[in-house]
Amino acid sequence: MSAPAAPAPTVLVAEDDRAIRTSLERALTLEGYAVTAVADGVEALAAAHREQPDIMVLDVMMPGIDGLQVCRVLRAEGDRTPILMVTALVETPDRIAGLDAGADDYVVKPFDVDEVFARLRALLRRTGPAPEAGQAHQLTVADLRIDTRARRAWRGSRELELTRTEFDLLELLARNRGIVLDHTTIYDRIWGYDFGPGSKNLAVYVGYLRRKLDEPGGAPLIHTVRGVGYVLRDQ
Repeated sequence: MSAPAAPAPTVLVAEDDRAIRTSLERALTLEGYAVTAVADGVEALAAAHREQPDIMVLDVMMPGIDGLQVCRVLRAEGDRTPILMVTALVETPDRIAGLDAGADDYVVKPFDVDEVFARLRALLRRTGPAPEAGQAHQLTVADLRIDTRARRAWRGSRELELTRTEFDLLELLARNRGIVLDHTTIYDRIWGYDFGPGSKNLAVYVGYLRRKLDEPGGAPLIHTVRGVGYVLRDQ
């Protein structure tokens, strides 16, 4: 007798553009998701509280309560549901604003729906089963300490406030301390998809993580190896 099929992952889509909302709802349904689609931030908050979806796709620019405000409210309530932000804003400060609000990833309009699928799969993988027993869950590099089971990190006595993607990136670098990881490897391990040499996605996350990790005047832990990738090591 075959095992019962796993339930379809539930996704909340909040997008005020009707054409984009309808297109995303149809594509995600065909991909196997159970979709709830709403048109603004007020409806998004109500649906998030009511249905507790597995993952959310929030448009940044919505009337009334925008996607950033929705994200901030949910995070303030302790809701850690993965959030993929959809934005037409392409400048780095705009992306940082989304990450600072608590989003886990972002995709820029106009987007390829396959890219949305890839990012959602990667975010859902990170909320999967806990590591097997026996896998090291305490990582230490210099005065950086990471508890992978509790998903918490400290630099000295200061606890770091990290988004899901930032934590995954830091953990990956710490598990491979002293080893230079190339861009392709990091994209595959963190996002499950290589967005190509023109993508700035990784650089944005590394820059944001450095701002949270490094102490003023102190030695950096994450180093850039130009043309190759990044390495975490103690000076």
